[in-house]
Amino acid sequence: MLRSERYRHFIEYFSKNQPDAETELHYGNPFQLLIAVILSAQCTDKRINQITPALFERFPTPESLAASSVEEIFSYIRSVSYPNNKAKHLLGMAKVLLNDFNGEVPSEIDDLQKMPGVGRKTANVIASVVYNAPAIAVDTHVFRVADRIGLTTNARTPLAVEKQLVKYLPGDTLAIAHHWLILHGRYICVARSPKCEICPLTWFCRYYERTHTEKALLKAEALKQKKAAVAKKQKALKAIEKELIKRSNP
Repeated sequence: MLRSERYRHFIEYFSKNQPDAETELHYGNPFQLLIAVILSAQCTDKRINQITPALFERFPTPESLAASSVEEIFSYIRSVSYPNNKAKHLLGMAKVLLNDFNGEVPSEIDDLQKMPGVGRKTANVIASVVYNAPAIAVDTHVFRVADRIGLTTNARTPLAVEKQLVKYLPGDTLAIAHHWLILHGRYICVARSPKCEICPLTWFCRYYERTHTEKALLKAEALKQKKAAVAKKQKALKAIEKELIKRSNP
């Protein structure tokens, strides 16, 4: 199947079945989303949503966050991954936000990346979610699912994945495609044991083609039988070794 066909099927399916897909992070304004996305690095959205209500209540504005300390911020986020670094990032982000952007979350990718804790992925999330910019953030889910489905080819870095998705996806679908890929990767196309048996995309998925065709299944069965034969042989050898030891020690 041509890559253009996979993109067409991908867009058609999700446009019909998940037309309102959005981030699972809870937030009330761009500043809160920026905080949540910084915290979500290598951490689950569920965990972030558990700790942000108290954090947002204590620090409702960039001014209140900038006037705080790393130690105080840490006390609110201690249960997330890398809390020490993230506390420093949040404090630094708030100060840059005040000093360079008058407390307003910027819309440009380059401006967003000037703030501590804001890499390209985070900047793309803010630009696409808040400002509906034609940008797509590439996290582990997007990276994995895009490759498996066949939307990307030989893309070995997040930037390479981003470039291919931006090239082939219509600009008006980039923002929501980010959520389509994340949610599909989070709940169906999981990392270790993808749930192909319930996936609605298998009929055009490159990964499924590689792993579930007749040839692939025959190869898997042959490997299974080979492993069983090796295990049987090893068991027989151990039995012989045991018998020999028994005979040598009457």
